[in-house]
Amino acid sequence: MSSATLRGKKVLVPRGKKNAKSFSAIVDELGGVPVEIPLLAFRAVENQQIPSLHTYDWLIFTSNVTVETFFSLIGTEDIKLPKIAVIGEKTEQSLLRRKVQVDFKPQEYVAESFVQEFSRVVKKGDKLLLPKGNLARDLIAQFFRDKGHIVDEFVIYETYFPEDSKEKLVQLLKKKELDVLPFTSPSTIDHFMNVVKEFALLDSLQDCIVAVIGPVSKRRCEERGLTVHVMPEIYTSYEMLKAVGAYLEIHNI
Repeated sequence: MSSATLRGKKVLVPRGKKNAKSFSAIVDELGGVPVEIPLLAFRAVENQQIPSLHTYDWLIFTSNVTVETFFSLIGTEDIKLPKIAVIGEKTEQSLLRRKVQVDFKPQEYVAESFVQEFSRVVKKGDKLLLPKGNLARDLIAQFFRDKGHIVDEFVIYETYFPEDSKEKLVQLLKKKELDVLPFTSPSTIDHFMNVVKEFALLDSLQDCIVAVIGPVSKRRCEERGLTVHVMPEIYTSYEMLKAVGAYLEIHNI
């Protein structure tokens, strides 16, 4: 396979401004043209009372956004943290940059795999704290509550659709100037499809290649009426975009 696997295709970069740079760099590396339109942004929930961290056995982080927001709330002072479990490499890297040790990371970076693997590590009576966004699923918390654990969920940020992205997205879709639509979360799909529905743009997507980072996003795409062409075996942005390149080559697009 050639190194320029994305073949000059215009690839939607759905990440917020903070995270768009790394995603665009992957698109560039693989020979595509990044088109940055943030489909979601995050803001910390104000006036949050931080739980007493020393009363918990485990602190669970499910995204790098959660890590960044959490540490912006607790500050930089030397605070003793519980053992830490994460989902995903970027989440782990965000902690390691802060010199915070990660005690558990699953083989597969989805909540369904996380709970099965983590349940073999958690001890009876362990108390868990789960910082999260307002739209996050409660799968992890409910799983461990059903196992008899105390799990406290702590909503620390809100996810929203940046208003200035709407007009840009509408114009690009109308002109059919996006070739690849890679989705990294159900929230990005919902925000995208809300615009598509509002402006009756479904026909504009017919020639687009839809890629998703994992099975949760795949289900959301299908629920919203999108056909998914690509899902990688390893659930990272890099592997997703590499898989798009392989799809283009196989289908000679």
